[in-house]
Amino acid sequence: MNFDAFVRGAPGLSVIIPAWNEAEWLPRTLAAVQGALAGVERASEIIVVDNASTDATPEIAQRAGCRVVYEPERRISRARNAGAGAARGQYLLFVDADTWPGAELLQATLDALDSGRVCGGGARVAFDHLDHRIYRWGAAVWNALSARLGLAAGCYVFCTREAFAAVGGFSEAVYAGEEVFLSRALKRRGRAQGQRFEILQTPVLTSGRKEDWFHPARHVLVVLQVLLLPWSLRSRRLSWFWYTRPPRKP
Repeated sequence: MNFDAFVRGAPGLSVIIPAWNEAEWLPRTLAAVQGALAGVERASEIIVVDNASTDATPEIAQRAGCRVVYEPERRISRARNAGAGAARGQYLLFVDADTWPGAELLQATLDALDSGRVCGGGARVAFDHLDHRIYRWGAAVWNALSARLGLAAGCYVFCTREAFAAVGGFSEAVYAGEEVFLSRALKRRGRAQGQRFEILQTPVLTSGRKEDWFHPARHVLVVLQVLLLPWSLRSRRLSWFWYTRPPRKP
């Protein structure tokens, strides 16, 4: 369903997918999102933010019937904000290009926002594969902290447009971790408005591809860096983990 077939009285939903060179992964994500939206009686749109891709990412999005927005600066927060700026929905949902939300999660998201008691939130994260036990342990720790502290994982973040605008969107002062800053800002704003920031128990499925790309020691170093040197997220060079990929095999 799209905005030309608006359901009277139901706030519209904009799904925003930032993408840099995601031609390999984007088709599966778009199929998952479109499949989940198909079962929802809600005006909706999918916006793919082409973050200076050099592959067929924008063409794939256009062929799938998505709106494409271009953001030339490779900074994740800028790409997310560019998509929000073009969105027409009263609800905003940010999904990574290697993430596959299901219909149950989408309905839970809409139910939470429709209640008027939730200004935003996220979901528990499930990975398509985590072969090394250190990654399985890390995922369990993240999900526990996410629920306890009210922090959304970047692969799935939702909020009302009103709340998003009130807190100024994603911080463009950082190159990574922008979802944590947004979570905290939305929590503060929600408390002032008598609302909460909710982490849904229905999980979102996402890719464990970084396990394939980087050695476990690199992951441990990145976690320590963020915990001990949070200011490093303001540096593009020190945020290399989020902007580096191994060369594709021929």
